[in-house]
Amino acid sequence: MAWWREEGGALVLALRVQPGAKRTEVAGVHGGALRIRLAAPAVDGKANDALLRFLAEAFGVPVRSVALVRGHVSRTKQVRVDAPARRPEWLQRTSGSGH
Repeated sequence: MAWWREEGGALVLALRVQPGAKRTEVAGVHGGALRIRLAAPAVDGKANDALLRFLAEAFGVPVRSVALVRGHVSRTKQVRVDAPARRPEWLQRTSGSGH
């Protein structure tokens, strides 16, 4: 199962997030989701905010163009990136075939 898909002019990403890590980084794909480690703690929405900022920077869009669709209080999340200006290197590297 692919962890991302195109939907209109947007990308929809299936994510598995690990808050409280040493640094924010992509950690590969596991179980049909992209694993992202976040330096922010899972307190008061800080991890979600850090995730949206990380993805906005990676895709070259303002933070308002990145929306948390599902998983506000879960480690499993679905995020929508509207009109990405660029595609980060890890998007292709972790996709496998079919994208």
